[in-house]
Amino acid sequence: MHSQTDVQVQRIRAIALTVTSCDRSLDFYTQALGFELVSDITVEGQDYSDLQGITEAKIRIITLRLGDELIELMEYLNIQGKPIPTDSQSNDIWFQHLAIVVSDMDRAYAQLCSFPIEPISVAPQIILPDNQTSDGVHAFKFKDPDGHDLELIWFPPHQGQDKWHQNTNRLFLGIDHSAMSTTGYAYAISNTEQSLHFYRDLLGMQIDSRSLNWRATQARLDNLPGAEVKITALRPVQDGVGIELLDYIVPGKGRPMPSDWISCDIAHIQIELVVNNLEQLVDKLRGNGVQFVSSRIVQFSDRSFLYRQGCLVKDPDGHTILLMVECEI
Repeated sequence: MHSQTDVQVQRIRAIALTVTSCDRSLDFYTQALGFELVSDITVEGQDYSDLQGITEAKIRIITLRLGDELIELMEYLNIQGKPIPTDSQSNDIWFQHLAIVVSDMDRAYAQLCSFPIEPISVAPQIILPDNQTSDGVHAFKFKDPDGHDLELIWFPPHQGQDKWHQNTNRLFLGIDHSAMSTTGYAYAISNTEQSLHFYRDLLGMQIDSRSLNWRATQARLDNLPGAEVKITALRPVQDGVGIELLDYIVPGKGRPMPSDWISCDIAHIQIELVVNNLEQLVDKLRGNGVQFVSSRIVQFSDRSFLYRQGCLVKDPDGHTILLMVECEI
């Protein structure tokens, strides 16, 4: 366990998606999934360009809330990014999904199907009792209008955080985790150790659980024949939204993250991590050979902006992490 003084990541503030059209995505997330609008701003200038590694970036950022959790929709107004490959699969390393918790899977699935979604799963699936970590969980994976991967998830009484079992009349409750494919530890132990070294040892997140999902249920959930995946769940010290590392044993790891993908490309997802000392953490990451997107730690003087300091880095597989310090209230 980490002591309070050496823990770097306090919590996940939000998960940001680059989108083709904020208006289209806003309609989908609010109408199909029950998100509520928090703010709608447009930012530009050197600070934002340096943060995202994009020359002369002009970005519309819409913040949405579901329960206690936030997502951001980021539309680059002056740059057209590359689309998500239409043949993307769950074991491709760029795969990353948000798990949206629902109070009633049948009702949520029926509502979702009234919108033009692209399903990944054959239908909602029930995890079998031989998986103690996820026994009885209902899940369904699908894509949003841009091709970002999403999951509906329902927890039985003995699974999930207490917050997902409060009496409520809401159908969509919040975000439990963001799951991402990694290069896998089934065959190459050093790859897993790389991911855990980054998230656990450098960022201070803690392993919450480990599990193995397989058999026909997982194949129908991922639309991958014979799918077998090892899952390592991580949580920050203040709990809340977690991160899951998905390591596909079968059919094996998919395609790597293309090296030329940048922040304005539609596959770009960044997890925003609130840290307690950004300068100290950046020094530690540089000393450990972590790849940086931002050219510097960006200091934001505009009090109307979302945070005070920020720096964008990549994990060992190329997933993007925004390290940030929030504005003091």
